[in-house]
Amino acid sequence: MSNRKIGVAMDFSAGSKNALNWALENILRKDDTLFIIHIHQSEANESRNQLWSSTGSPLIPLDEIRDSQIMHNYGLNFDHEVLEVLEKSSKQTDIKVILKIYWGDAREKLCDAVTEFDLNCLVMGSRGLGQIQRILLGSVTNHVTTNANCPVLIVKEPIK
Repeated sequence: MSNRKIGVAMDFSAGSKNALNWALENILRKDDTLFIIHIHQSEANESRNQLWSSTGSPLIPLDEIRDSQIMHNYGLNFDHEVLEVLEKSSKQTDIKVILKIYWGDAREKLCDAVTEFDLNCLVMGSRGLGQIQRILLGSVTNHVTTNANCPVLIVKEPIK
């Protein structure tokens, strides 16, 4: 029996969707728990952000992710394509899917999530920034791979 905890950083970009699909196809197996970790980029003065700024949202199971009103309450329009992939994988592979939403700096919050859930692995997509862009803009993946206390897998975009 498994019981591993695998995290996927999800911002609904093509890179994060690619990372999710890769994780589902290559890592996750029966009885694993998949944590979808989303860092919300909204105004800091919204009341929900103040309420959950230090802890993030409560854990949101797959059944509640399906409920558009619940997602609206968190200020999140959950991608239907991602939801379909999660529902299919949950049924076929018998994995548990949980969403956690954080507000703040993605670099710090992803490292917080790794520690909070005691993840066995975190999977992230790569935006494909060049070396100069990474230096100027900073890189979430560089920070997380350096500071997270679990293995971090970076899934690059497929070559077209």
